[in-house]
Amino acid sequence: MSNYLDQLNESQREAVKQTEGPVMIIAGAGSGKTRVLTYRIAHLIEKGCDPFNILSLTFTNKAAREMKERIQKVVGDEAKNLWMGTFHSVFARILRIEADKINYPKNFTIYDSDDSKSLIRDILKEQNLDDKTYKPSAVLNRISSAKNNLYTWKDYQDNTDYTSDDSSTGKPKMGMLFEMYSKRCFKAGAMDFDDILFNTWRLFNEHPDVLYKYQTKFKYVMVDEFQDTNFAQYIIVKKLSAMHQNICVVGDDAQSIYAFRGANIQNILNFEKDYEDLKTFKLEQNYRSTKTIVQAANSVIVVNKNQLKKDVWTDNHSGEKIRVLKALSDNEEGYQVASSIFEDKMNKQLQNKDFAILYRTNAQSRSMEEALRKQNIPYRVFGEYHSTTEKKLKICWLISAWQLIHKTKKR
Repeated sequence: MSNYLDQLNESQREAVKQTEGPVMIIAGAGSGKTRVLTYRIAHLIEKGCDPFNILSLTFTNKAAREMKERIQKVVGDEAKNLWMGTFHSVFARILRIEADKINYPKNFTIYDSDDSKSLIRDILKEQNLDDKTYKPSAVLNRISSAKNNLYTWKDYQDNTDYTSDDSSTGKPKMGMLFEMYSKRCFKAGAMDFDDILFNTWRLFNEHPDVLYKYQTKFKYVMVDEFQDTNFAQYIIVKKLSAMHQNICVVGDDAQSIYAFRGANIQNILNFEKDYEDLKTFKLEQNYRSTKTIVQAANSVIVVNKNQLKKDVWTDNHSGEKIRVLKALSDNEEGYQVASSIFEDKMNKQLQNKDFAILYRTNAQSRSMEEALRKQNIPYRVFGEYHSTTEKKLKICWLISAWQLIHKTKKR
């Protein structure tokens, strides 16, 4: 595939060819972002860069696997040597190598959310604290927020903003819970997902020789979905790329949806302030949506007060008009959606597999399911995707909005 550059439009091609120095690629929805990232890495390798010297941080491990497969089609098996994956998978790999530097075993355990909640419940029980006041999920969210902002339990206890807020909300023991949770994890030789980021930062911060080792190794650093990075991720990436300054971030401020997980939109909005010689490329042609959808999205985004200006457009057909249904209750909403599906099936000779219902929260699925059953429309609720199996199911799909958004980010 020596002609891979010919498969790109002008903006995409320029972004791929600009391999040196700090680069920001503002990628509008459906603009071929994944293709640009894939070919940019392939272009680096074809220019002679050792894949071992390339770090590519993606949003999901699945995205990393798909990108590696695409890169292999261009450059061959060399792509297997790339350091590519999510922040957590890549940094866990580094911590496995360097864990003894921060007094952890190299075979440390990684706690998932259930493990963490179980530990918090044990601590609450020991301290005779009400788990309705100190809900385990809320306690963990508070601890997570602190660690993602690079606060230790001691920093937390010394911070009057945190402690006064805890007191005013009737949770004065939050700092103590943070301390006990952290000490228990450490004693068990365990890290939760937030610790993987926090301890990577700590490793680099406390051991300049280790930081230098990885700065030297990673001559090129690329970050996908930069609009959804948190403060800890931003600081670590900045440290890693400080030596060579060959950092490329890709994202779109208008697609930031993970603020509730600690994502900081300012990371992408202020990126140009960190690098005076930054080169910015805008991917504005949408290949996925109809003109109606693109224009509707633009009309909403244009009123954002703080944004990276871009003009998303498409050569696709106009498509159907957007219909907005107003409902007085969730049951009425479910009825309207199910009735609309039934009518479209009858009038347009469509099949159940032609429909997907997106909803914001799990609680919203109940009214949809009840309405579909009343219309005798078979359906299946999806929590996640399983390759080709689900594509073949001739049923109506009920899918979490986030799942579908990331499923369709293929280009």
